[in-house]
Amino acid sequence: MTRRIPICFLFLFCAAVFSPNTTRSAVVDTVTIYSASMKKEIKCVVIKPASYKKKKKHFPVVYLLHGYGGWYSNWLLKVPRLKDEADRLGLMIVCPDGGYSSWYFDSPLDSAMRYETHIVSEVVPYIDAHYRTIAAAGARAITGLSMGGHGGMFLGLRHRELFGACGSMSGGVDINASRTKYDIAKRIGDTVAYTQNWKDYSVYFMVDKYSDTRQKIIFDCGAEDFYYVPNHLFHEKLLKLGIPHDYIERPGKHDWAYWTNAVPYQLHFFHEFFSQNLTLNK
Repeated sequence: MTRRIPICFLFLFCAAVFSPNTTRSAVVDTVTIYSASMKKEIKCVVIKPASYKKKKKHFPVVYLLHGYGGWYSNWLLKVPRLKDEADRLGLMIVCPDGGYSSWYFDSPLDSAMRYETHIVSEVVPYIDAHYRTIAAAGARAITGLSMGGHGGMFLGLRHRELFGACGSMSGGVDINASRTKYDIAKRIGDTVAYTQNWKDYSVYFMVDKYSDTRQKIIFDCGAEDFYYVPNHLFHEKLLKLGIPHDYIERPGKHDWAYWTNAVPYQLHFFHEFFSQNLTLNK
């Protein structure tokens, strides 16, 4: 489904979503998770809604991935109103660290770069063990921006047992669009000697294996973004494969102004998914 959102609606929506509310008191934790796969400690931000104070209440979780050159606190520093979103929607937001340029792969060339394993086998179990989450695919979603947008779709599709919904904002959904950029070749090899890797590790190609997915999928991209064409082509491919999804095009570039506007839509989408699949304890 392609949605072209009127500018007036965007303004009203964001005004409602981002209006200050001093009564909210989301709590932000910065935790350190030991990565056995990479033999190092890695930090992670956890945003708990104000309603987390209710001791018997458990919460769904949205995993929010940063982009190339980002880090675990990148999202919160750039979009501090994520705390209001967590409060308003009654969910937790977890921002793992994906390294400077991991692309959220387990690199087939560098055993020290195992960020797929880190997210799915180390971060998710840690969060479920240390917080009152609803530990089920129907209460987990994963998304991100740019490199993290590819990561949200890549990890989401490959780990449907963990994530019932996945998404992307301005995602590099076809890594072939960045063959000489963003350290991708360092992670999976050059395009000559390792040609197959550029298909196996690209969401655009690997989605062929997941035409039967029942996950809820949302992705969007700005019309002035350099990843606009790959995203639009990905949307058309999903249509041909018969994979239900929400796809949004709106004015915008590959920048924080766009992602600040995009993230509340995705969080609302995931909240609706959670609400439809779970009876959340009050």
